[in-house]
Amino acid sequence: MVLEDESSPDRLIARVASGDSCDGRTIMLDPGRLAGLVAQRTRSAIDEGALQRIETGEEIVEDRGVRFVVRTASSLRRKSVAARLPTAGETPRNPFLPPEPALTVAEVSPGHIAVLNKFNVLDGHLLLVTSAFEDQRTLLGPADFAAWCACLAEYPGLGFYNGGPEAGASQSHKHLQIVPLPLSMAEPGVPIAALFGGEGPACPAIPFAHGFARLRSARAGDLVSVGSEAHALYRRLLADLGIGAIRRDGREWQSAPYNLLLTRDWMLVVPRRCESWQGISINGLGFAGSLFVRHTGELERIRRHGPMGVLQTVSGR
Repeated sequence: MVLEDESSPDRLIARVASGDSCDGRTIMLDPGRLAGLVAQRTRSAIDEGALQRIETGEEIVEDRGVRFVVRTASSLRRKSVAARLPTAGETPRNPFLPPEPALTVAEVSPGHIAVLNKFNVLDGHLLLVTSAFEDQRTLLGPADFAAWCACLAEYPGLGFYNGGPEAGASQSHKHLQIVPLPLSMAEPGVPIAALFGGEGPACPAIPFAHGFARLRSARAGDLVSVGSEAHALYRRLLADLGIGAIRRDGREWQSAPYNLLLTRDWMLVVPRRCESWQGISINGLGFAGSLFVRHTGELERIRRHGPMGVLQTVSGR
């Protein structure tokens, strides 16, 4: 379902605000339309001033066989202020309930809506948010993967998930993310993939704790099978890493923070120890080989220490 007629942004936002959703895996997104909808909504959001693009400089820092993309953006401070924790007496604001109409792209499933990332470092950065509130620390379910895989089937992209504040999540409302590939014109594909080998569950060349698996169902083009396979692999990799499910309030909560990377072809799960290294925030994209810093001083610290050493410090090993 696209944002036209009864699926216009205002009508869709009204449904989201009502809290209506379901756990079904029905995909409502018309195949072949998502890339065009993202481009169309991006243009209109820029015109309306709703999309705040963050200009960056870019450098390649090679370390242990990976060409890391490091972007320097002093205006990242703007995001940290906008996403600050509420002060005493201030009511916390959930930007996804409902999301801004100007940033809303499409209803992907009965329980998931695609919206543009308001603070855009990478063009086409898409957030897949649950239409009713779910906590970011609850485990992903089959419906989450069905919606996520349906979006990833639309164009080459990298999905990533920050499982909790220690993994880089800045909002507590469950949101999965997608950025188009390549991550940089200077580096095709996903940089960390240079270290992939075999079928998993681990890649010997990767020096931080992780679980790895390849997806097979994508070749058949069956969205239900892809989502189901991805969910099963996700639960298996979490279990291999010692991350279990804690039953609370009728939901399964993660027992430890983690990052998850997903493409049409593979999945990578990384347990987390802490959110930042020397004040530099690291989210899921860091483990793909893409880092963001606020100024050249932070860039030089990463260059001296080595990006891979940074990832080892914040991961679960």
